[in-house]
Amino acid sequence: MKITKNVSTEDRKMLNSIFWRSFTVFASRAGATKAHAPGFMYSILPAIDRYYKDNDKAQADALTRHTTWYNITQNVGTFVMGLVASMEKKNSEDPNFDTESIVALKTSLMGPLSGIGDSIFWGVLRVIAAGIGISLASQGSIFGPILFLLIYNIPAILTRYYLTYMGFTLGDTFISDMYKSGSMQLLNKAASTLGLMMIGCMTATMVTFKSKLSIPITGGKPILIQTYLDQLWKGLVPLAVTLGCYWLLSKKVNVNWILLGVLVLAIVLGLVGFV
Repeated sequence: MKITKNVSTEDRKMLNSIFWRSFTVFASRAGATKAHAPGFMYSILPAIDRYYKDNDKAQADALTRHTTWYNITQNVGTFVMGLVASMEKKNSEDPNFDTESIVALKTSLMGPLSGIGDSIFWGVLRVIAAGIGISLASQGSIFGPILFLLIYNIPAILTRYYLTYMGFTLGDTFISDMYKSGSMQLLNKAASTLGLMMIGCMTATMVTFKSKLSIPITGGKPILIQTYLDQLWKGLVPLAVTLGCYWLLSKKVNVNWILLGVLVLAIVLGLVGFV
């Protein structure tokens, strides 16, 4: 891609190092006030070592700058890393450069980029990958978990790689240009809509309920309760269960308790012959 060709050999080596280090950004957490700042510092260290190679004080100042709170969706966070690397480069070349703008810009991008990253990677891509993987795995196919990992990780890793270069080459005007053109809002809306559609499709196809209850009729066929449930509203019970779980999540009920409750309910209904 053109975005990686317009980078010098030394810059490419540095950016590749930042890319590989970015996989460890969430391996450490420095409490609620710093979050994943240590991981960010470790990831951006190749740029700091390069641009402040013979200036120990400048290196210490740069590392101190990046001890501030950092938390962003991993797959898009490398854009900020590349951007910070380019700004640290400018700072090393320009003695009048405002170093406070580095932290300010990094902080201001966390919310918008996390919104995009969460919508695309958690709300859409992961749901699609899980839907395909679960569908195959439920049929006993080994390709279920394999495809899940491939469908999610290939786009995620490629995005992480190219965003590292994009942040470094496009600079701090890229996000502001997207906001001015309306592309950011459009991307957020499209990703959210697609994610909701995928969740709806998965609910309709993967949450099932079939009752075995029947009303015996002397001299005739028994009346199956499931038949009337389907006539009343096909998928009514799965929808009700899904909405019930969603309501519990909205009330901040721990997801593990919800899963345990559904499991216990399914076992009890199975034992009494309801399903």
